[in-house]
Amino acid sequence: MKTQYFTTPIYYVNAKPHLGHAYTSIAADVATRFRKMTGQETYFLTGTDEHGDKIVQAAEKQNTSPKEYADKISRLFQDLLPALDVENSNFIRTTDPAHIKVVEAVLTKIHDSGDIYFSSYEGIYCFGCERFYQERELVDGKCPDHGTAPQKIKESNYFFKMSKYQDWLIDHIKTHPGFISPVKYENEILSFLKEPLEDLCISRPKTRLTWGITLPFDKDYVTYVWFDALVNYISALGYPDGDLFKKFWSGTRHFVAKDIIKPHGIYWPIMLKAAGIEIYNGLNVHGFWNVKGSKMSKSIGNVTDPLEIIKEYGLDPFRYFLMREMAFGLDANFTEDILVTRINSDLANDLGNLFSRVLSMTVRYFKGEIQEAHPGIEKDKNLSLAPEASKTIEDYKKAMTIYEFHKGVGAVWQYIRFMNKYIDTTEPWVLAKHEDTLPVLETVLYNLIEGLRVVSCLIYPIMPGTSVKIQKALAIVKKENEFYSLEEASVWGQVKKGTLIQSPEILFPRIDTKRKTEYHFG
Repeated sequence: MKTQYFTTPIYYVNAKPHLGHAYTSIAADVATRFRKMTGQETYFLTGTDEHGDKIVQAAEKQNTSPKEYADKISRLFQDLLPALDVENSNFIRTTDPAHIKVVEAVLTKIHDSGDIYFSSYEGIYCFGCERFYQERELVDGKCPDHGTAPQKIKESNYFFKMSKYQDWLIDHIKTHPGFISPVKYENEILSFLKEPLEDLCISRPKTRLTWGITLPFDKDYVTYVWFDALVNYISALGYPDGDLFKKFWSGTRHFVAKDIIKPHGIYWPIMLKAAGIEIYNGLNVHGFWNVKGSKMSKSIGNVTDPLEIIKEYGLDPFRYFLMREMAFGLDANFTEDILVTRINSDLANDLGNLFSRVLSMTVRYFKGEIQEAHPGIEKDKNLSLAPEASKTIEDYKKAMTIYEFHKGVGAVWQYIRFMNKYIDTTEPWVLAKHEDTLPVLETVLYNLIEGLRVVSCLIYPIMPGTSVKIQKALAIVKKENEFYSLEEASVWGQVKKGTLIQSPEILFPRIDTKRKTEYHFG
């Protein structure tokens, strides 16, 4: 596949961004940067979902209009992206006129085909989720996400014939391995589909809600927020005739958290099928970040502000922690203690120490001039770090290709620790004492510098700023906005003899564990 299209969910603007939003955005950014390293052309979409009951309620609390409120919160999400060093291609808002036109076109197409009908309905409705529930979906009679009892509602609405496509969807999932990943979430959807699938209510009467996209076939109703929001993935590409849609849609991977797997894994593919649109390539589902032992919630005061964490600990350490700590698909814990331990152990002790030792020894023993490896000595004394680098790159590529970011990062750190052990074993400070062992020292340091170069390339998707710092120190940095491809990273011997380097800066200062701040919670 030559092109790749990555999306985050479009984030609901009923509250400001938190740790979970930051994780999804960074995960999609890491995936995008990695695919660029492999030579693929990419497109990366994120944005905000701005219609529905909760937006009206949030706006009323602030004594403002839904549009003014949506503008304010959407701006917070837009401003967060550069602060996270996220390089998205586009930012969409569901209040954009171009998006509204596509929603109307898709609704008209499905309605004209006979898959939307009008009917009276009585059911249980969660205003927090803005959808009707079936009794079997409740936990002790309450909404599983909000812990509140849904209210009984009886009204006339428009319904989408999802049940018509249930067997098709089951067959599609089973015949397309990796369509929903990790497999535990594929099994979750298939388990849900063992029960009869009810048709989806896709409208809300304007007597109850006006903040939404008016149905093109009935001016007295607005579109259900999910039927509006999901369409963003194609409207942002200029569906149906846009060049971006033709180029990128076939390579689509959606990134979502597990709480919205049902709309993305059931509603969305059926909507596409009913509209005669090619089904997306895959859905990547991640777990929750638990803070203070619980899922983030404003009511218990554990909502974590990513900007405050970055201000306190730095951007690249934050990005590293998120990608290293969470096994994609599983829940993970965020505490300040865990973050500080990762920074001190992985970043300061492992990578920072390696960087400092290698450059300092080059400056100390050769006045900063990079030497060369002597092939005979390298072979006789088994000093080459190239074989381990090749293995690292293969392990890294395998993990990153299937979005197992923690394993990709882990492969790089295994190599970093291997190089630190290599220093302890070869003892360059002893080799420097004797004239006859200087060629051995030159060979050792050249291998270490080459190893650092490989590391600098591989960490680019996760820590782009640190990647550039290391490459600048080695005098191999590319032009602004350019990066080394995975193929270039794999070619051993890129650093040139005679290159001058300076005394190293401290990449990651150790954090005093006695200094503890938790003001970013709340």
